[in-house]
Amino acid sequence: MFVSALLSVIGLGFLVWVLFALAVYALPAFVGVSVGMYVYDTEAGVIAALVAGMFAAAFTYLIGQIVFAKAQSVPIRLAIGALFAAPAGVAGFSAIKGLSQIGGASEGWTLAFAIIGGIVTAGTAWVRIASLAGPIDEDDGHHTDAMQASSYVNDR
Repeated sequence: MFVSALLSVIGLGFLVWVLFALAVYALPAFVGVSVGMYVYDTEAGVIAALVAGMFAAAFTYLIGQIVFAKAQSVPIRLAIGALFAAPAGVAGFSAIKGLSQIGGASEGWTLAFAIIGGIVTAGTAWVRIASLAGPIDEDDGHHTDAMQASSYVNDR
């Protein structure tokens, strides 16, 4: 009995870890599946649908990271972060709600756990997409002539 309870906790922990590790890929996965389904509906074949879906997912992820890293505007970074965090939040909400229902929690607690799980998962996706981008530079490279002539400019 103890072994089964221990293995259940380990399995649940593994599922939660996988949820957080893959949270940032919710938007690219959605785009990839949508493109793959569209290509399959055009009767291009299964292989073409898989290739198109994988390419669309990888392209979405890479473009999102590059634009987030290169954008100097805070509203643009907020919008891109929200685009990646929202689907992850929905996925986290659904996953935690399902796990809570399996665990036998009441409807109120299931909803409370699901809301908290969705918020935490969205936050995790936000942090992961932002982790590759550095802070927005306050000093964007514009120096006055006096600063450039100073011998202390290179000492920063």
